[in-house]
Amino acid sequence: MQKRISNLPFQGTKEQEEKLREIIARHKGEPGAVMPTLHEAQEVYGYLPIEVQTMIADGLGVPLEEVFGVSTFYSQFSLTPKGKYNVSICLGTACYVKGAAAVLDKLTELLGIQPEECTPDGKFSLTACRCVGACGLAPVLTINDDVYGRMTPEEVEGVLAKYSV
Repeated sequence: MQKRISNLPFQGTKEQEEKLREIIARHKGEPGAVMPTLHEAQEVYGYLPIEVQTMIADGLGVPLEEVFGVSTFYSQFSLTPKGKYNVSICLGTACYVKGAAAVLDKLTELLGIQPEECTPDGKFSLTACRCVGACGLAPVLTINDDVYGRMTPEEVEGVLAKYSV
């Protein structure tokens, strides 16, 4: 699954930028500095927008293409912000066979976003993942740390309503 670029404007703070500059300074000159710098930057910002990747590339003195390549290759990095409620639908084999694609279609319809996007109000983000390790509950939907098993498209609206308060 190809990673998407954020559909929301970057809104970093001066405090975050200062932390990022400290992280970059600490890793500058280390072999393989891009990976740990990206990890720490994602902890600061919650995701890795192109603005942050550019600061990392400039600060470490490496091409932006290298930073972008690492951030898009590894699944632990996100190029999009996460909402207050991160909705994730498993598309692993068991979930897919049991109807996860239809659940995903219903989620995109109700939230008005595609996977790896965030609603404009920052309340919900949507992720399609490969396996959550709960195949016996397929199809599985998670919202933050809450797990919903044996989901059907008809149940999606009710589940989302619990978080719309």
